Amino acid sequence: MAEGVIGPGDVPTSPPSPRIVGGDGKPLLTIDIHAHAMFPEVEKRTAARPERAGEADFRLRTMGQDTVDYNREVMIPAAFPAMTQLARRLVDMDVMGVDIQLVSPSPNQYHYWAPVDLAAELVSIQNEGLAELCAGAPDRLRGLGMVALQHPALAVDQLRHAVKALGFRGVEISSVIAGKDLSDRAFDPFWTAAEELGAIIFIHPMGCSLDERLAPAYLSNHVGQPVEHAVALSHLIFGGVLDRHPGLKIVAAHGGGYLPAHLGRADHAWAQRRDARTCCHKPSSYLSRLHFDSLVFEAKDLALLIERVGIGNVVIGTDYPFDMGHYDIHGLVSALPGLDESDRAALLGGNLLKLMG
Repeated sequence: MAEGVIGPGDVPTSPPSPRIVGGDGKPLLTIDIHAHAMFPEVEKRTAARPERAGEADFRLRTMGQDTVDYNREVMIPAAFPAMTQLARRLVDMDVMGVDIQLVSPSPNQYHYWAPVDLAAELVSIQNEGLAELCAGAPDRLRGLGMVALQHPALAVDQLRHAVKALGFRGVEISSVIAGKDLSDRAFDPFWTAAEELGAIIFIHPMGCSLDERLAPAYLSNHVGQPVEHAVALSHLIFGGVLDRHPGLKIVAAHGGGYLPAHLGRADHAWAQRRDARTCCHKPSSYLSRLHFDSLVFEAKDLALLIERVGIGNVVIGTDYPFDMGHYDIHGLVSALPGLDESDRAALLGGNLLKLMG
């Protein structure tokens, strides 16, 4: 791996870049919203299910044999200790200069195919396990739980339990749920509950609807994830979800993908075509109601994201501990031109602190 980059199985003994400090000489509070945990019991409970074969077939078709093999043989084994061992996680956080992680389950454990009884069991395993992990370091970890959104009524109960009983700050969901887009009216009760609870909804795709076209060269991830964000967030906008639920706290992983940089085309369609005017306001105006993580890798791309959405709508995300993560947080922020101390403080932790309430 490149020198100075933290990745699975490769943790340097010093931070990739020095921590950014404030005028008082103290490091600025740094909070990472994009960090994952894995729960082996979920894999045990689903291993013999016939539906799991369909999931495997989908991954093979859409990711290609090389990626499936690499993930199974290299990436997941390397990341597994960091996703399951608290001590390893805390060491890595110190190396990265992260004070607090919002931890969410690994997206490969969504299992939206699960029938209601199994779905209830799987989410319980993940959320209780996540609560136990966070309890091991209550000053360093916060939870973003899981819900079985393929069963909306169950998901509402799970969301309420996660926030009210377990103290989670919200939950993680994918960009499409068992073939249904996030604008599907079946999910209205979930959005209503999320708004009422002030819960953060962290959108993290798993897979891409472009299917086998993205099988070569890991396109399924480095092209597929940005596409999925653009589609999912567009459904929230054009499907009226943000009109019906203006108080939602949505955070998009991976910098929101292609959406923030290309909303001029959506604005033009909204202005010119009756069939595109399905939301109350110009599409780009909804950017101020969304948040985006910083996982765009290059300072110039992060600067563009900030220009488009505003610095108050960007939070830190590393994608810990996967190989598509970016772990030199302070180096990335230091490379941004034109920021003062208050800007850096907001970006590193202040924005997310406000969002967490």
